[in-house]
Amino acid sequence: MKANRLNRLLLLCVFLLSGCEDSVPGSSQFFGSNNYPERLSEWGLVWIDANTLRIAEDSFIYTLNTPLFSDYALKLRTLRIPKNQKATYDDNESFGFPVGTVVSKTFFYRSPNGQSVTLTSKWDGTLDNLDVDKLRLIETRLLVRQETGWEALPYIWRGDDAYLKVTGDLKELPITGTDEKIPYLVPSRNQCASCHVTDHTKGLLLPIGLKARHLNHTKTVDGENQLTFLQKTKQLSGFSSPADAPANADFNNSEETLDRRARAYLDINCSHCHNKKGPADTSALLLEHSGVDPRSYGVCKPPIASGRGSGGLLYSIVPGEAHSSIMPFRLGSRDPAEMMPELGRTLVHQEGLALINQWINSMNGRCI
Repeated sequence: MKANRLNRLLLLCVFLLSGCEDSVPGSSQFFGSNNYPERLSEWGLVWIDANTLRIAEDSFIYTLNTPLFSDYALKLRTLRIPKNQKATYDDNESFGFPVGTVVSKTFFYRSPNGQSVTLTSKWDGTLDNLDVDKLRLIETRLLVRQETGWEALPYIWRGDDAYLKVTGDLKELPITGTDEKIPYLVPSRNQCASCHVTDHTKGLLLPIGLKARHLNHTKTVDGENQLTFLQKTKQLSGFSSPADAPANADFNNSEETLDRRARAYLDINCSHCHNKKGPADTSALLLEHSGVDPRSYGVCKPPIASGRGSGGLLYSIVPGEAHSSIMPFRLGSRDPAEMMPELGRTLVHQEGLALINQWINSMNGRCI
């Protein structure tokens, strides 16, 4: 009898301790569509502890060969796949993920005083140097895989936590050392679809960066290929080897060819709209990384309907003449009626623009 009581007491203790573990950050809970939490920390994915950003142990920090430009914001990207389940590999499209998968992307800037922001893209991806006192945390966007598909949730940082705000927000961010401010737009839940609905016929949200060509690299803390890691940890099925998978260039890597760097830059920044099924398919300008002939990605291609966006110029790309080409004109504009991409930036990405100018100026040929 005493032994039975002792066993029941031990079971009760285990139950209570398990409940406590599930209630603290790091336990990585999953929520249904009807009960999303107000605070980001309740997800147990990303939170602040001892003045440092932390992530759950069952999450995977990933980076992209060439990242999308977002007004020089730095980004901490994480992927959490449910235990004992796997993503499905695809050579070209977004991987297939099981229900319960959560992708997070935290946007932040270096900040000398917690208010003004420093415009730099330099960050090695490690967490041990992210002192919250020296950061300006802006937002964390979640993509949550439900039974009906992916759902987007914007959380806005305020103090030591981020709070769900489905309507998004607009923040004025002073730039360190200048009188200028960034009108930083946190997208609403509906605006997320502007980029993440990469197939406008189906109308379904999909991750943009979780594709083989963006993940296939070894620029990680331990030098291990990201796809190999996911396979080794039994989180990815259908993958053979990095050598057999496509890989985009790092647009900053001068050892890569100029063409590969420029195509990788346009792919990550533009092809979620400019593809055969995307929202910009009617433009006939296709900016995916490969399998597209020069005229389709803009060489001597006149605009179909761009209005002021053409800048009075005749072709998207004029070989050898970046100054006469529509593409760099739109990348270099901050006018909402002219600029591309239309969402996700208010500043000009000077490094990206310089790369595209160099690429176009290196081309041979003429438009007749």
